[in-house]
Amino acid sequence: MKTILIVISSILTIASTIPYIVEIIRGNTKPRIVSWFTWALLTGIACAASFAAHQIPAAILMLFATIETSSIVVLGLKHGDRKFEKLDIICQISALVGLALWFVFNSPMIAVIACVIIDAVGAVPTFKHSWHKPYEETWSTFILGGLGGLATVLATSDWVLTGIVYPIYIVFCNFGLAALVLTSPHRKLRGEPVELREL
Repeated sequence: MKTILIVISSILTIASTIPYIVEIIRGNTKPRIVSWFTWALLTGIACAASFAAHQIPAAILMLFATIETSSIVVLGLKHGDRKFEKLDIICQISALVGLALWFVFNSPMIAVIACVIIDAVGAVPTFKHSWHKPYEETWSTFILGGLGGLATVLATSDWVLTGIVYPIYIVFCNFGLAALVLTSPHRKLRGEPVELREL
C-alpha cells in the first residue's frame, strides 16, 4: 500500500504541472517567477534533506516537485510575471536568511522546517496574485499538487518531522491557493476564467 501511495503521489505531482504548462503556453496563466524560483530551490533542498534523513516518501515527493517547479520557472522566464515588487524583495531576503541559517545548523530536521517557513514566505506573492488576478492562475494544478502531498502523508509510516512537515505544508499551501483562485471576487473581471474550463 505504501508503494502504491508513493506512486500515486508522484503521478499527481507530475500531472499537476501539465495544465499549468498548457495555460502558460496559451498565455492565460502567468506564474509569479519570484515564488516559483524560491519553490524550485527549496524543494531541491528539502529533497536532499529528506533523502539524508531516510524519509523516502517525502524525498520522492520533493524530487518530482523540484522537477515540476523548475520546469515552470523555465517557461515562466518567457511567459510569466517577472516583475519585482517590494513584497517580492522582502520574501527573497527572508529566503536567503533562512538558507543561511540552515547551512549554519547543518541538520536535516532544521533544513526541512526552515524550507517550509521560507517556502511559505516565498509563496506570498503567488497568494497575492491568486487573489487579485485569479484568471492568471490554474486552480487544477494546485488541487493535484495538494492531493499529491496528501498521498505522501498517507504513505509515511513513521511520523517524524523530516517526513511529514513538508508534505503537510504542501497540502495546505496548494489547497489554499486553489481556494483563493476559486473564491476570489476578481474572477469575474474577465468573464469566465480559463481555470474553470474543462481540462
